[in-house]
Amino acid sequence: MKIATVLGTRPEIIKMAPIIDEISKRGIDQIILHTGQHYDKEMSDNFFKDLEIPTPDYNIHVGSGTHGKQTGLMMQGIEEVLLDEKPDIVLVQGDTNAVLAGALVAAKLHIAIGHVEAGLRSFDMTMPEEVNRRAADVCSTMYFVPTNESAINLLAEGFSRKNLFVVGNPVVDACFRHLEIAQKRGFEEESLKKLDIENMDNILTLTMHRAENVDDKTRVTNIIDALKELDDMNIIFPIHPRTKNTLENFGLFDELNDLHHVHIIKPLGYLDFLLLTSNSTLILTDSGGLQEEAITLDVPALTLRYNTERPETVTAGGNILVGSDKQAIVDNARKILDDKDFADKMRNAVNPYGQGNSAELTVDAMEKYYAEGLLDIKAPEDIMTSFTRKMIKITEDISVEEFENRENALVHMAFDGDKMQFPNDELNLNGMMITYDKRE
Repeated sequence: MKIATVLGTRPEIIKMAPIIDEISKRGIDQIILHTGQHYDKEMSDNFFKDLEIPTPDYNIHVGSGTHGKQTGLMMQGIEEVLLDEKPDIVLVQGDTNAVLAGALVAAKLHIAIGHVEAGLRSFDMTMPEEVNRRAADVCSTMYFVPTNESAINLLAEGFSRKNLFVVGNPVVDACFRHLEIAQKRGFEEESLKKLDIENMDNILTLTMHRAENVDDKTRVTNIIDALKELDDMNIIFPIHPRTKNTLENFGLFDELNDLHHVHIIKPLGYLDFLLLTSNSTLILTDSGGLQEEAITLDVPALTLRYNTERPETVTAGGNILVGSDKQAIVDNARKILDDKDFADKMRNAVNPYGQGNSAELTVDAMEKYYAEGLLDIKAPEDIMTSFTRKMIKITEDISVEEFENRENALVHMAFDGDKMQFPNDELNLNGMMITYDKRE
């Protein structure tokens, strides 16, 4: 089996590192293709070396640009590599333009696609990420979903449960793996050494980069006004250059920088940032990936958004959506700081993304599919045109697998009277309402 992994951004490299590592450990043939859409020193070979994974076999060097131009250049470069390498499956992760390009090209070439972190939905089609992840899911063969909730999203859209694998999120594997590397290395960024992070109390790590916040003067002003009131916290703000430019244009940067408790520093390398967040009392962010990392690191998170494609973190109790509401930010930050029971409840929230074996389960599934010939993408010789879609209430002890075998059916959805359940093979359907396809 040959596996090709398409990477485009730093978060993709971080999350895919444990899977790439697992593939290497098993001696499976693999190639790593980097689109080069974000080039800086963090995207150089040193970043791969820091994470102790192989450097890319290919780098397309597409650089920045409009969505259309960037995606088109990626597709052209990815196609050339896949035609030459002929992998059995292409792995993409998440919701970037690299994911969209990789999935579209592989689908057109009839190469199986494995979508890591499939099934996430914000239900906001104005987000380019939502468009990318939905398009990638339409193209995919195997869906490596982080939670049952994500799997149910796909079931609701008509995808077969047989192709869904609830493996947890590789962010958990990545956090554990990379924090160990970071702790051995220690802080390298001079600004963090000077601040003496390890001996600093009440650290609030702030990240803010989404256009919906930083491009809206009212919203960003509300957030800064909240920060002013949190003057008993040490706020560490690794600022994105675009965010800094926007704040300067709004006349807000100097006002924020003058606050004695706000420490604005340049963007951090991944390992330094991971060490910083692991030492934090609270994380205030509009990043999607950081919501996952926070609950994995047992650090309470307040998210500067009004919706999230990571709702499991909110349901689990480790994350609170506060938007740009000044009072919501201040009140919840105060409660975390002053109410130990409340803070402990957030810190001890059960991680919905698993316990750190996502990479192992993902590679297990690919090896099984390969052994069974399920990665071969061919035009079907027979297409099921005769079936009946039904909904019934089950009143006997019977598992999903037993029901499907007996009825020659495929179960789509299962509702236990309270919430939807992912219909894995072992699920007892007694008392549940189910929808299924009955083959004629």
